[in-house]
Amino acid sequence: MSRHVVVEADGGSRGNPGPAGYGAVVRDPDGGVLAERQEGLGVATNNVAEYRGLIAGLEAAAELGASTVEARLDSKLVVEQLSGRWKIKNAALQPLALRAREVAGRFDRVTYTWIPRAQNAHADRLANEAMDDQAGVRRPAPADDEPADPEPGAGEREPAEQRSPTRWTGAQGTPTRLLLVRHGQTPLSVDRRYSGSGEVALTDLGTRQAEAVAKRIAGVEPPEGPVHVVSSPLTRATQTARVVADALGVPVETHRGLRETDFGEWEGLTFSEAAERDPELHRRWLRNASVRTPGGESFDEVHRRVRAALTDVVARFGGGTVVVVSHVTPLKSLLRLGLDAGPALLYRLHLDLASLSVVDLYPDGNASVSLVNDTCHLA
Repeated sequence: MSRHVVVEADGGSRGNPGPAGYGAVVRDPDGGVLAERQEGLGVATNNVAEYRGLIAGLEAAAELGASTVEARLDSKLVVEQLSGRWKIKNAALQPLALRAREVAGRFDRVTYTWIPRAQNAHADRLANEAMDDQAGVRRPAPADDEPADPEPGAGEREPAEQRSPTRWTGAQGTPTRLLLVRHGQTPLSVDRRYSGSGEVALTDLGTRQAEAVAKRIAGVEPPEGPVHVVSSPLTRATQTARVVADALGVPVETHRGLRETDFGEWEGLTFSEAAERDPELHRRWLRNASVRTPGGESFDEVHRRVRAALTDVVARFGGGTVVVVSHVTPLKSLLRLGLDAGPALLYRLHLDLASLSVVDLYPDGNASVSLVNDTCHLA
């Protein structure tokens, strides 16, 4: 990760004071989203919400290991006060400013820049979503049968000679093609239970699903050039991967970075059981990718290890075709990287068992997602 990041933060209050919330986004120097934060604050003022958004963004940047930060806000008051040009007379803001400066002290340098509201749309959206959630306007929850096990789908293939030249997007060079496959059905997925780092084997139907996706890849759309199969080390994934690899005539390699989220104490529970056991934590987990499951991982942590795994895979197999067999969350993270999207994608994307998705990663840094959650081979 880059040592320099940009934090965009915003806060709002519907009434001032009134129902309030904040949103914050951490970006790399190229604009890619590294983290998002949002929270409802009960009744508060606009200025309090603005400060809380900045503090959350700085804390997220510190968690990512950044050394320098440019904070961009559309609050002239917060920018001027933290830059030392305006005095902080409001007693309610003084402790918030002190907290912001304490967090800023973790970095080598923090600068504060005012931007027009139109340039702060992402953080503004997160803040409004937080206020909506607080008011009981709920966003859709994950709909996967293993609630946090995302995966992508494969798209229509182009001949190799059509993948090398410049595309309409401007991407250049021969891409690394990722065929993203979610593992087949397991007993836990039948009951729609959280299935994370624990070991569970495929059902008979799961094996047939693996055979169907293998036939799709090897028979209907055989990859051109060198092909590799890389799998999560968990049994349900390696079983699926071996079926695909046998159809392609290649070995299976495993990568620990592609394993599923560790759901900790929620392992084996249904969505409803986990929500009943830890209602407040479960609610926050469904809105904030930095929230860990009890004794487990956060989606942000999974995303970072998947990003590292992808870097390793491309370094080793770049320019060829890589069949990645994994789970819902890691596969959604790979699609998120291909789409250059934020964590909200995790909660809005559905990936079926044994589905296929396709992502082309170009050597110039561009990417193209051509198909997501394709299951026509299962029909």
